[in-house]
Amino acid sequence: MSWAAHDLEPYAIQRHFGVKVAFVPLVIGSYSPDILSKWFVYGINVLGAEIRADDPVQFHRGWPGVGFTHSLGYGMLIAGLIWLIFGSRIWAWSFLLGHWAHALTDAGDTIGTMLFFPFTTETFGLGAWAYAGQYGRLVDAGAYFSGLGFVWDGVFLVYGLLSWRMFKREYFHEVIVKADPRFWGWMGRWLPETALLALYRASFFYGATRWIAWIIWAHVVHDFPLDLSWGGPGWIDAAYD
Repeated sequence: MSWAAHDLEPYAIQRHFGVKVAFVPLVIGSYSPDILSKWFVYGINVLGAEIRADDPVQFHRGWPGVGFTHSLGYGMLIAGLIWLIFGSRIWAWSFLLGHWAHALTDAGDTIGTMLFFPFTTETFGLGAWAYAGQYGRLVDAGAYFSGLGFVWDGVFLVYGLLSWRMFKREYFHEVIVKADPRFWGWMGRWLPETALLALYRASFFYGATRWIAWIIWAHVVHDFPLDLSWGGPGWIDAAYD
């Protein structure tokens, strides 16, 4: 799983496609595979009772479970519904790009994703960084930010910083609003321009600050050993399919 790439990837995609994609459904698509399930992987405590999946790995990426949300077909299904309900091809296409970016990025860990569900429940993964969600949020964070996962997130952070002009007010009007006047026009009825610009920048700011904060937490506040070997860090017993 990824900790910051899903916040940052939409900006790289939008930068590449320009007015051919609508930014908001792109971001929603990037968040969509985990939007209703991630809390159940890590678990939450309610009045002293822990609510958590019995098998977090299978629940998150397998079948039975919600692993189908990381499949290419699921992205196509939801994109089709968006097109049918809202009549917007660009919204559907943008959602699909964001969703596929999430599914393919998560295929980088040791579990991988069921990309071709329902035709097969086999997961496909590169095994570049350790999947450690079964140990809880904090251990997973320590493992992720000690292996190649945080490096992958950093690629998108650096790309965004090098493309800093896309965060300017002029770019927002000339590209973002132009690509999706329907959404931004509607939001403009309720919010001032400064708030709309902040909304556009929010996901990148959130991803960047979270990436930095978790690195500090893992390697300054705590002392998780850094290990950039393939499939690492080696000190964690990573989950494999």
